[in-house]
Amino acid sequence: MSHRMALAALCTVMALTSLTSTGCVGMALGTNMGLWGIPIPVSPYYQKKQEDAFWNHERYERAPILPPLQPGGPTVALDPPSDDEVVQAWEKANPIQGGLPFLHERQRNNVRIQKEKIADYIDPPRVVPLLGPVQLHHAHYKCTVYYSEVTRVGWPIPYTTVDEDAQEVLYIDHNHFHMVGNVSGGAGSNY
Repeated sequence: MSHRMALAALCTVMALTSLTSTGCVGMALGTNMGLWGIPIPVSPYYQKKQEDAFWNHERYERAPILPPLQPGGPTVALDPPSDDEVVQAWEKANPIQGGLPFLHERQRNNVRIQKEKIADYIDPPRVVPLLGPVQLHHAHYKCTVYYSEVTRVGWPIPYTTVDEDAQEVLYIDHNHFHMVGNVSGGAGSNY
């Protein structure tokens, strides 16, 4: 065996040894997961998509169960949608993320949100499984979003368009349950 072939074989063995004993690929400690042990980079788009889905589920996709309505008390919904809720619904209906930098980008500037209650009513009592006797309180809102949209195209011919009077209308429902009757569940309960 020539000197060069021996040197090449020694370099190959050293390279393989260093690969198996570094970082996440090491075979000396723990279980060997093979190729699954090597971390794979994930696009920030998918991470943000999961975070937004969790944010919406945690804050806006659940119907709370409130105490019973008191006689003579207020029966109107007191909480209009927050600006964050309107923007989240707007992004879901008309996404703007995912543009190609220097090729096609969109921006929304000077955002102004107007909220208007269009309906507020309470259903008659009914029994819902796992909840018991409840009333469903509906509150419907019409949210108009006024904004200016800037679109920049960079190829094949660079240009920019600005729509100063853009607007979008969103309808958001705030539904929640009210318990009915004596909610203590003791001997004097009504159900």
